[in-house]
Amino acid sequence: MNPINVAIAGSGYSARLFHVPFFNTDPRYCIRKVYERTTERAKEWLPDVEIVRNYTALLTDDIDLVVITTPNQTHYDMVKQAILARKHVLVEKPLVATSQQAMELKALAEQQGVTLYVYQNRRWDSHIATAREILHKDLLGEPVDCEIRMERYAKSKNPKQWKETGEQGTGLMYDLGVHLIDQAVYLFGKPQAVFADIRSQHEDSIVDDNFDVHLYYANGLKVSLMASKYVREPNAQFALHGKRGSYVKAKADSQERLLIDGVAPVGQWNAEKETDWGILHTELNNDLVRYAYPNANTSYRALFDNLYDHLVQKASPFVTLDEVILVLTIIEKAFESAKTAQKIAI
Repeated sequence: MNPINVAIAGSGYSARLFHVPFFNTDPRYCIRKVYERTTERAKEWLPDVEIVRNYTALLTDDIDLVVITTPNQTHYDMVKQAILARKHVLVEKPLVATSQQAMELKALAEQQGVTLYVYQNRRWDSHIATAREILHKDLLGEPVDCEIRMERYAKSKNPKQWKETGEQGTGLMYDLGVHLIDQAVYLFGKPQAVFADIRSQHEDSIVDDNFDVHLYYANGLKVSLMASKYVREPNAQFALHGKRGSYVKAKADSQERLLIDGVAPVGQWNAEKETDWGILHTELNNDLVRYAYPNANTSYRALFDNLYDHLVQKASPFVTLDEVILVLTIIEKAFESAKTAQKIAI
């Protein structure tokens, strides 16, 4: 079969790191064009690609899939324009700033008969994929508490100025919170309620850069999601506790770091050392056990595999638009909770 012809809007960190390496190592896809308003950065890693200065130049008959990696504030208009041109779309998270906009785009994609797929790659972080396996195998008993963190240390505000404008859809909740909430929904489904503390800690910041979000489930499970830019000594990245035992992974997934270092995402490219695996401490067959639990076989490649299968063979999408809408709804409810200091029903 002929490869899927791809056009990419944007040439920043996301395009270079999280998209191009996977397309370039997959013969089922072929990058034809990149939209850059003024620069030609894409030539550094795609020397033969066509650079276009007008976004509409991506929406031509020779393009099957438009990949949107531009700032959050541009997503709604650019996704809508691509859908109306009857192009399939892969868009960086967050899809848009509001659940209402997401519902509009979902309906439009269905009307036009095209695919709208959101790049929620962090479902394939090693701790998330492994926790899903552990839950499926019922190794911990009924889950009661889960903590998922994305913590960094940064003395100053984000150098990407579009992330610091204060517009709806910017700030840490829309940057990292959208990942963490999606991970919670992926592992446990829809929560009943949310309680959130969302703050700005950097001097002169007008966007949130710290949050502590709690999701409550009907079975009594509480999921705590935390992100900060003032954590020099990191906490455990992931902890899941059940009525029989616990799974805790101290170190973050390695894929982003490997991609930064230029490691091509082929084969067992992101296999972590046993010393970096999480610890399973639980009761199995009436015996107490504690050992390094092997990571599930996972990679961001799975998203691109599923996208291809969905486009070509009509396979079910791993990331559904209903889940995307739910995540955006939870973010909206989290901001409401932070403003009112109340637990908000979802």
